[in-house]
Amino acid sequence: MTAPAQPLRLLLLGATGAVGREVLAQALADPRVAQVIAPTRRPLAAHDKLLNPVIDFARLDAAAPWWQADAVVCALGTTLKVAGSQPAFAAVDRDLVIDTARLARQAGAKRMALNSSLGASAQGNFYLRTKAQAEQGVRALGYPSLAIVRPSLIAAERDTVRPGEAAGLWVSRILGPLIPRRYRPVGAARIARALLEAVLQGAPGERIFESEHL
Repeated sequence: MTAPAQPLRLLLLGATGAVGREVLAQALADPRVAQVIAPTRRPLAAHDKLLNPVIDFARLDAAAPWWQADAVVCALGTTLKVAGSQPAFAAVDRDLVIDTARLARQAGAKRMALNSSLGASAQGNFYLRTKAQAEQGVRALGYPSLAIVRPSLIAAERDTVRPGEAAGLWVSRILGPLIPRRYRPVGAARIARALLEAVLQGAPGERIFESEHL
């Protein structure tokens, strides 16, 4: 008889975003997760399974003990409007993603799931190129188990309105089944489930989950 797997210590990056909040809720409720480490800029609601270091993401402490985790889920991300410029956007969606993944890998993490984007490609527009660069940077870190999730538009309640996303969701509601499955909006909870299950299963090698399969 196979012994049950030990519950994981999970590092969650981006816990205050639409997808990150769902990952946090699901992970805290999952007995396969022993502890969730969720560094944030502002405090989260307390929970027995939650370690919530309040940090400045512009000044990461490489020696912080909480980088030590079995697995990482990264749901970091911003928008061009919020960031204010392309370099500022890339600093979050590419550089911060890679930097935090590197520190976790150096501290011993062996599993990672990254929330990316449908269409991420070196030949795409600025947004899609940035997502592809983030994927490649994480890929180069050598995680034994790596999952990349590429959702289409995210259907979720957000703290701030994203006009482009809101317009896309409105169109999708009007056209409904006429839209190919690949391009239909995906609920934040479904994306979170794919990310969390990927690290809990920890299959070796790299797996890419495209939007139509979420």
